[in-house]
Amino acid sequence: MGKDSQASSAMEIDDLKSNSSDQIAPKFSINVLQLLKSAQMQHGLRHGDYTRYRRYCTARLRRLYKSLKFTHGRGKYTRRAITESTVTEVRFLHVVLYTAERAWSHAMEKRQVLDGPNARQRIYLIGRLRKAVKWSTLFAQLCAIKGDSRTSLEAEAYASFMKGSLLFEQDQNWDTALMNFKSARAVYEELAKYGDLESQVLCRERVEELEPSIRYCLHKVGESNLQASELLQIGEMEGPALDLFKAKLEAVMAEARSQQAASMTEFHWLGHRFPISNPKTRVSILKAQELEKDVLGSSANSLPPEKKLGIFDKIFTAYHEARSCIRNDLASAGNSENVKDDLNGLDKAVSAVLGQRTIERNQLLVNNAKSKLTRRRDDKNEKATKPEELVRLYDLLLQNTSDLSDLVSSGRDRKPEEVAFAEDCELKSLAFRAERCFFLGRSYSLAGKRVEAYALYCHARSLAETALQKFQAVNNGDQMIIEELKILYDECRSNSCIEHATGIMEELKAPENLSKKISSINLTGVDKKVEKFLLEKLDVYESAVGESNVKSAPRIEAFPPLFQSIPRNPIVLDLAYNHIDFPSLQHRMRKDKSGFLSRFWG
Repeated sequence: MGKDSQASSAMEIDDLKSNSSDQIAPKFSINVLQLLKSAQMQHGLRHGDYTRYRRYCTARLRRLYKSLKFTHGRGKYTRRAITESTVTEVRFLHVVLYTAERAWSHAMEKRQVLDGPNARQRIYLIGRLRKAVKWSTLFAQLCAIKGDSRTSLEAEAYASFMKGSLLFEQDQNWDTALMNFKSARAVYEELAKYGDLESQVLCRERVEELEPSIRYCLHKVGESNLQASELLQIGEMEGPALDLFKAKLEAVMAEARSQQAASMTEFHWLGHRFPISNPKTRVSILKAQELEKDVLGSSANSLPPEKKLGIFDKIFTAYHEARSCIRNDLASAGNSENVKDDLNGLDKAVSAVLGQRTIERNQLLVNNAKSKLTRRRDDKNEKATKPEELVRLYDLLLQNTSDLSDLVSSGRDRKPEEVAFAEDCELKSLAFRAERCFFLGRSYSLAGKRVEAYALYCHARSLAETALQKFQAVNNGDQMIIEELKILYDECRSNSCIEHATGIMEELKAPENLSKKISSINLTGVDKKVEKFLLEKLDVYESAVGESNVKSAPRIEAFPPLFQSIPRNPIVLDLAYNHIDFPSLQHRMRKDKSGFLSRFWG
């Protein structure tokens, strides 16, 4: 009986221990996607700066190791593995997660190398992705044991994404990569149905970011027939998960351009044909011509101005690369005059095309500024355009057309196409001069200078009339510029009449205004007609800031404050002192002793 009671008591003690151990080991919870998204957006990935994000992960890991007292020895490195028994708090899971993020960001940093990673860098890049897969798999295994169900699911999706990214970069096992990406998408689609609103939005965004990689894998497997235009549309999406896909897409497009450039042997410009022998020059020119189709093609009207400006920047980059390749070839051409002439002609042609695209980009900026000129604020709370900004833009256009005309006019044997192009530049320069003069007159009008504004409007009207006559005399004149010149001519005429009438009215009212100002002058120097400050009229709903297009200081409070009279102690002047005769005190003063002995005894 005693033995049975002892055995039963021991079993009860063991049950109590097991229950207490179950109570002591709670499940950890990490919102993996929200944590990573916040860290990425705050530390560089908002602008695609993977170097900054990698440094943040390194610093974060250092702080975690130090706070957990999980350092790897002093002096000599002693590796300490993180296992199931090691994870006693949630920060150990953070260590594994940020280690994977550090390896992934290091790989993406190598992917952003100019002209792409070379063979050695690519080997290192794939090694870092393998490291990221290793740590993300460990993170998923630990979360399956130590984490709750949602944390375990997010960790599995994260590990699947890393495995798919590695296979995607290796250009092999597209079936396995597709399976991993689909697994991650399925998890995020399920998680998007639960949780708070912010988590649901993040999961839906991640699903959209994974979709292009899945479509590309289907294309590689052969289950989907994607066109090149569809791939480019997918590549225009934003997100950290898409950066690897964009790099892969750019590499594919570069390979396609190099194959297409093999058949491109000449560059045609204004009746000239210049041979292109350098493959890099061909690829750069071909890339610029493909981008020009997006800006100058039929679908250009549907693009927003910001996107067009981004495409123009890419065009400029491509043409500058072509020019640098041409000039390198010129430096190594030697004494061959024919080769030098061809390269100089090609350099001139590429520079002229670059000048044309610069003018088109600045005209886009002018149109964008004109659309904001008549309104005070737009939907994005941007400031209204001032006429001075348009004057500056037209100065740039005049400089661009002058440089382009000088470039085309240079040379001995000029073809008819070059002569016609130079004349077209001169006509555009005349139209730009008329526009610049008009907006300069508007700036003077806003400043209240009626005489100067009237003279500028009249001069702008004469310039617009001359330019309009010359454009209409040309057979194939630009109809858009002709319509703009007609509108400009009418606006110059109406504005000059308005300025003339306003100037006469102000001149007639000048004596009256002068008498009012003289009558309001007082000796104290304080103007009684000055508008009150904001603190003096709080009961009235009036703006104290003023109009956005008028340069006037806001009247909120007088600063510095005005001097005020204050009482002070009276000043006493003793005026009777100079009129009093005081009695003599000579008899009471000590007399000086004189003599030889008095010098010694005083």
